[in-house]
Amino acid sequence: MSRNHDVKRYPGLGILSLAFFAYLYAPLLIVVIYSFNANRITGVWTEFSVKWYGSALNNSALMAAVETSLIVAGIATVVATTIALMAALAIIRGKNLRFRRLSETVVNLPLLLPEIVLAVATLILFSLIGLQNGLLKLVIAHSAFCTPFAFLPIRARLQGMSLDFEEAATDLYAPRWTVFRRVTLPLIFPGLFSGAMLAFLISMDDFITSNMLASGGTTTLPVYIFSLIRAGTSPELNAIATLLIAASLVLATVALTVAARSAREPN
Repeated sequence: MSRNHDVKRYPGLGILSLAFFAYLYAPLLIVVIYSFNANRITGVWTEFSVKWYGSALNNSALMAAVETSLIVAGIATVVATTIALMAALAIIRGKNLRFRRLSETVVNLPLLLPEIVLAVATLILFSLIGLQNGLLKLVIAHSAFCTPFAFLPIRARLQGMSLDFEEAATDLYAPRWTVFRRVTLPLIFPGLFSGAMLAFLISMDDFITSNMLASGGTTTLPVYIFSLIRAGTSPELNAIATLLIAASLVLATVALTVAARSAREPN
């Protein structure tokens, strides 16, 4: 690249980048700092303390919301990733599949529609069929809108994967299930894992659909946090947010590690 067109040499780029990252991450840093504030009044620092973490972890309502979110996100991740895997295999590997583009559009349709529209439509559907189980409603809804998020990384991995190993296994008379289990699945595992992690995070983070479908005893963590915010911010809320940030960083680190390893391995 020519020195005249080197983006690193554009005047003011460093200051602009610094301002952008400060605007993006400064609020998170403030939340983390004040989660260790002993004072109950948010924004007035007195001394360092971790008592709000103990208060949050001993909050039975909070722990129930965390348990509900983990159950819903875990089941929805398995269901959505399985459906996304089958859809990706059919669309990418199905040479004679009719309406391939239409099928791919249908799978990705939840990404194109506003979530409030999907939430209202899902609520109306469950009302028409008389479904009352709150946990089951959340699992079905989360599985539906998480599927396209799991589908995209799996499809990208399949599209960039060479067919040589699968064809070699077929030439050696390996059954189709054996080819999939011993060859295809290990090769697409990074995309499968990324899709599953993305689906899990989207499910854990969802508020609109969960708020509409949640009933007594099935309050998810985002809905519970929103109920706390309506009563005003508190150090306990800062502690909850900090724990969520830490959990997200751990999942992101694991996903990046798997992606980096896969990038070093030949297809």
